[in-house]
Amino acid sequence: MRTVRQRHPGRAAGGVPLRDTVRVLQATGGAALNVDEAPGEAAVSGRPGFTRTAVSVLAGTAVAATVLDQVVKHLSTEHLTEGEPVRILGGLIYLSLMRNSGAAFSMGSGYTWVFPLITVAVIGWIGWMTRRLRSVPWAIALGLVLGGALGNLIDRLFRAPGPMRGHVVDMISVFAPYAEKFPVFNIADSCLTVGVALAVLLELAGRQRDGTRTARKPAQETS
Repeated sequence: MRTVRQRHPGRAAGGVPLRDTVRVLQATGGAALNVDEAPGEAAVSGRPGFTRTAVSVLAGTAVAATVLDQVVKHLSTEHLTEGEPVRILGGLIYLSLMRNSGAAFSMGSGYTWVFPLITVAVIGWIGWMTRRLRSVPWAIALGLVLGGALGNLIDRLFRAPGPMRGHVVDMISVFAPYAEKFPVFNIADSCLTVGVALAVLLELAGRQRDGTRTARKPAQETS
């Protein structure tokens, strides 16, 4: 009489562990195998934590922002005159050429050399953030910040009165011609502001740089 052997509770037919079968099915369906392994190439193949697409979007956004900023600054210095603002959009915006040695409202104008150092630190921080960059929205946000930082850094390095002391060219004034209501700014400043705002929104939405989403804890039921 043949003895019937009881199957191991952790094995399926054919001697394949059930946990391996589940992993195969999960991988086939594209689901994450566990909490720490988010869907994507890095979790499956162990490849670097960034994608070429995300890095390309970041680089392209940064280059476009920097070029646009420098072109507008060149046109402003060629066609605008300091002290003679141009009123457009019914006075909503004035094109008012100014050279700023400091930050907003000319703060820190006596420490112009500090701003290039801060910009270099920002660029280094973005480079560190790029190591795990797999999200296109995050790539756009960081690209805008990088492009804005580079646009003003070029002014600090290559415009008068000299390297590390160059004055930033500003030309956009809102509601008043001479920054009475709001600091005069440029395209680089706008890119920085939009990039930071987008990054904050992505954080609040739970979107991570590696393309995953932060799981929200379900609300506890009240007894």
